[in-house]
Amino acid sequence: MRESKFDINPDILNRWSPRAFTGEEILDEDLMAMFEAGRWAPSSYNSQPWRFIYAKRETPEWDFLFNLLGELNQVWCKNASALVVIVSRKNMEYKERPDRTHAFTTGAAFQNICLEGVRRGIATHGMAGFDFAAAYEVLGIPAPFEVQAMMAIGFQADKSVLPEDLQDAESLTDRKPLEEIVMHGKFM
Repeated sequence: MRESKFDINPDILNRWSPRAFTGEEILDEDLMAMFEAGRWAPSSYNSQPWRFIYAKRETPEWDFLFNLLGELNQVWCKNASALVVIVSRKNMEYKERPDRTHAFTTGAAFQNICLEGVRRGIATHGMAGFDFAAAYEVLGIPAPFEVQAMMAIGFQADKSVLPEDLQDAESLTDRKPLEEIVMHGKFM
């Protein structure tokens, strides 16, 4: 069980990234509600640079996303309910000015999706183990956008559904203490 030194939202404390999924279908209502949570993330000049390309299991589009994954991620993602490629627009739509915080605010949208998942009893797992270059071509992602990450979404299963070599890592992890990540006044 995770513990915080301060009283924080329990959904934040209980969010983690399991790999064991049941394969159960996710309702469109739940999936769209998670994307709706992402929509409300803060962004510079309200630019909302994030885009989410998704496919649910048992749909023709699933293979487009699944085949982008590295072999290790395919082993466990095969039981996810949905896969998502997360992209962000590098320039603001207004005057095409560079958006230096596009990846930062897209990460905030990702976190909102994760937290809405926790609230609904749905697990999420972000990952970088996929073919970024192929994603542009396979998914038709245009030049003003940059591929950021992929995410698996689904219902958590017991770790016994995973190969033995992945079972040991299937647990809640702690975080660095605040003293290591918070600095007063200057970088130390």
